[in-house]
Amino acid sequence: MKKIIGITLVLLFIVVIILPYLRPGAGGSPHYVQFETAEQLQTYLKYAPGKTPLIGAHRGGPEKGFPENAIEAFQHTLRYAPCLIECDIRKTKDGQLVFMHDASLDRTTTGNGAVSDYTLPELKKLRLKDNFGTVTDYRIPTLSEVLNWTVGKAILELDVKASVSPEEILQAILQAKALPYVVIITYTIEQLKIYRDLHPDLMISASAKSVEGVQRVLASGINPRRLLVFVGVSEPAPEVYELLHQNGIRAILGTMHNIDNRAAKRGISVYLQVLANGADILATDNVPLAAQAIREFKK
Repeated sequence: MKKIIGITLVLLFIVVIILPYLRPGAGGSPHYVQFETAEQLQTYLKYAPGKTPLIGAHRGGPEKGFPENAIEAFQHTLRYAPCLIECDIRKTKDGQLVFMHDASLDRTTTGNGAVSDYTLPELKKLRLKDNFGTVTDYRIPTLSEVLNWTVGKAILELDVKASVSPEEILQAILQAKALPYVVIITYTIEQLKIYRDLHPDLMISASAKSVEGVQRVLASGINPRRLLVFVGVSEPAPEVYELLHQNGIRAILGTMHNIDNRAAKRGISVYLQVLANGADILATDNVPLAAQAIREFKK
């Protein structure tokens, strides 16, 4: 009997104490991702038939009580699925890099005026508001804070605003040892080439809504392993998906706004259809519903 009790206690110890620390995720979340190298990130994001679709959490996946571009929202989002966390970077008056979509503070914080008119200490005194206008206890995060948070947890898609230089971004990424966790969003071939040349292992999201657009991206000379391609906020021609997949590139479809609105009314069948059509990553404002659709899609 004592032997049985001893074995039982050992098993309980494993379940209660050890299991939460097993990978993936230092905190035991089933939706954390971990990479040691940029090559591992590239392999994870590379297109291959049968791979599980992914979610791009637009502005970090804000919900009631969780403001956009807040670390607390990012963490909350990972409860639903392994997500790419799309977020926005701006520069403060004193040259610090912080997360904020709008140029103005009015909509998402207790402050007002331009982000660029405030120093970081001044911005840190403000509190973030959720999308319903409710003031939270959360503060504007810096790029350094978010990069340190993301390692061992999630992939960041960084939307870098005009006042921020590529060199500043790369320096912060390398300092945080976060290269295996970052994708840089670009909107033009010129931007793509700048980041292509900045670091040989930096992962990049390009934009292309047509076959010709994809061909221009491919002609830029970047290794397709370093690429994701955003195909717009409405479905492209099937040939766009085909060309991307032939080159091992995953397609990001922006479901925010119209497609998300249809899914909210009609259910996950809307997402299931775009996944069946060839979308690989859903860039969405409705992470919970998109996650439900992906689980159903994989059955």
